[in-house]
Amino acid sequence: MNNAAPGSITPGPIGQSQTNLAAHGPTQGPPHDADAILNLVLESLDDDQAIEVLPIALAGKSSLGDHMVIASGRSTRHVAAMAQKLAEKVKKAGHEARIEGLPNADWVLIDTGDVIVHLFRPEVRSFYNLERMWSFDTLDMREGELGDT
Repeated sequence: MNNAAPGSITPGPIGQSQTNLAAHGPTQGPPHDADAILNLVLESLDDDQAIEVLPIALAGKSSLGDHMVIASGRSTRHVAAMAQKLAEKVKKAGHEARIEGLPNADWVLIDTGDVIVHLFRPEVRSFYNLERMWSFDTLDMREGELGDT
């Protein structure tokens, strides 16, 4: 039985990489609703004046989670502050929040289990262009076009 407090970070099984956040499975703590966590994330990012917030539905399309949120901050300090506040709010709501990338704060990933949040500096966001990679509507449209030719 796991006696860790809700919201605490516990080590994974031996040999499991801490950077492979999606492989940790469901979060510990009270039963959660992915949509409630998504609303908490979006509200927190709005309160912290995140730039270009983009929620992406993953349910039925990926086993990583139910939702992904991509947003930008104005600077590394802004990105780090948003990430820390968001993680605190998620933990206060009784869920886990694993954070990667906080020391540099160019790209910070927050994994709540069902909602994955990517916070970027604008230059880093445009370089990696995750929106394009996870844009299922565009991908579906391209596959339809390819099938017609």
